[in-house]
Amino acid sequence: MNAGLAANEALIKALLAGLPVAACDVAVCVPAPYFAQLQALLSGSRIDLGAQDLSGQASGAFTGEISASMLKEFGVRYVIVGHSERRQYHGETDAGVADKAAKALAAGITPIVCVGETLAQRDAGSTEEVVRRQLAAVIHTNGHCISEIVVAYEPVWAIGTGKTASPEQAQQVHAVLRAQLKAASAQAARIQILYGGSMNAANAVQLLGQADIDGGLIGGASLKAPDFLSIIAAAA
Repeated sequence: MNAGLAANEALIKALLAGLPVAACDVAVCVPAPYFAQLQALLSGSRIDLGAQDLSGQASGAFTGEISASMLKEFGVRYVIVGHSERRQYHGETDAGVADKAAKALAAGITPIVCVGETLAQRDAGSTEEVVRRQLAAVIHTNGHCISEIVVAYEPVWAIGTGKTASPEQAQQVHAVLRAQLKAASAQAARIQILYGGSMNAANAVQLLGQADIDGGLIGGASLKAPDFLSIIAAAA
């Protein structure tokens, strides 16, 4: 829940001006009130528009919710589902996240499915159990088109805390997720798995150098154009 009209325009213009020629896939997932502004700013560019959440319902009496069809009308290409903050503060369940992913896929929007463990779960040695359970719910509901999703591993203990999983720790979990996806889909090789635990300009090269880390789900560093561009360059 950051930024504003003026800050959005300054950030996007700086990103577009500095985007490397050989850029990787890049998207910005913005708060819903700014969809129209960002749709205009990104028109014809190499940066896609993304949303931070959507409803698990198609339409109807769900005050305050935003449907997949609404996102589609603004040209939204990606939507984050199951972010740890949504799970923690809004009580989102694995089944609910799976339903949201299904709604996105049905509308032709790519869900970025977040999985990750808390510090207590890591200390208890249940990291793999937790992330496999979270991803299994999405696979169960969306098995026929699971190859169309993006997965993001975001250790909850490394979000906004300044702590970061070591490249080796992150790779270990990414390898588990990769194996789970391979078991679920013959097209699993096309599924991108992003790391989302405080990736920044200083650690991006090391993290992105791991075999099963395909990109990043960037938080605070994405609000600073030089830092975000540095991460994009590392990924490219």
